[in-house]
Amino acid sequence: MDNFDEIIKGGKPTLVDFFATWCGPCKMQSPIIDEVKKSVGDDGVVLTVDVDGNRELAARYRVQSIPTIILFKDGEPVWRAVGLQQANVLETKMREYMTSKDAE
Repeated sequence: MDNFDEIIKGGKPTLVDFFATWCGPCKMQSPIIDEVKKSVGDDGVVLTVDVDGNRELAARYRVQSIPTIILFKDGEPVWRAVGLQQANVLETKMREYMTSKDAE
């Protein structure tokens, strides 16, 4: 993913789902990620990164188990979770960082 750094340094909180196509929990996480993407709309960015096709990127962020979800704000990781995550948890976390930017 050539423009990853550019995307995470944008002004919006960016939720990144590191996954693999062969991973069972990742397959379960996928529709949840889609739901979060629809819910936050243009207020945030939601990406998926296949660790098999982006090994260097996964290594840079020390992704050792999948799914790993990392929330970035202004290019920096501000929150991470490993394993299947529910939509309400991900949405709440993203909105927390959307609100903090508005408060500045």
